[in-house]
Amino acid sequence: MTNTTLAANTAGAADDMIEDLEPVAPVRRYWLVRLASIVVVLALWEILGRQVNPLFMAYPSDIVRAASRMIMSGELLKAFLESMKTLTIGFVLASVVGIVLGLLIGRYRYVDAATDWLVNALYATPLVAITPLVILWFGLGFPAKLFIVFILAVFPVLINTASGVRNVASQLVDVGTAFAATERQIFGKIILPAALPFMMTGIRLGIGRAIIGMVVAEFFTAINGLGALIIKYGNQFETAAMFVPILCLMLMGVVYTTIALRFEHWVAPWRFTDDE
Repeated sequence: MTNTTLAANTAGAADDMIEDLEPVAPVRRYWLVRLASIVVVLALWEILGRQVNPLFMAYPSDIVRAASRMIMSGELLKAFLESMKTLTIGFVLASVVGIVLGLLIGRYRYVDAATDWLVNALYATPLVAITPLVILWFGLGFPAKLFIVFILAVFPVLINTASGVRNVASQLVDVGTAFAATERQIFGKIILPAALPFMMTGIRLGIGRAIIGMVVAEFFTAINGLGALIIKYGNQFETAAMFVPILCLMLMGVVYTTIALRFEHWVAPWRFTDDE
């Protein structure tokens, strides 16, 4: 092997190593910026929170002490699991039903004509206002909570999925039809991949609506879960303890949104190749 060839191979290997290392620095800077912003916000909250009457505002160290007390007593874990059960079951049902109905409404014109008016009417209705009616239908137990979570979360998923199907380029469907593709193949190979970004957007919007529905349900129906803790400590004017379930709700929203994003990365990796 000549010196020229050896030098070329060495240079090529070095270039490959540089290309592999290039994305690492931006990722590290990204996480450093995120960590720094969290530290700054918590520090400001701690400093400014101590200047306010504890009746109106709590600060992070006080909230941590309240959380430790609630964890040791077991009430926080029990309430968290109760709320998580309602949120998970209701949101999964809403996602499945919303995606299936959205695909049908977006794909078939007659289904759209038969249901569009009902979907728009229900979506425009302040569904929180029907909570007393839900109590009459289902009582004060778990079914009432599940229904409220479901009915609040299903419409963002349904409407976004239907919009995604309608936005599929008609030329793509025509090509599939020209090559004698079955309806199942058109759905699986053309419509679903094209509508997937809309579906995932609807799911992420549905997460926030599902959490709202869960809290409303726990306020007005079965008084348990994290909503019950907010009511309890709010009535007792224990602001630090009241912040604990509120932060748990925020954490649940972040976790579910992260799971949805990871799922989107898994089922549609081509959408993220340009960003990574």
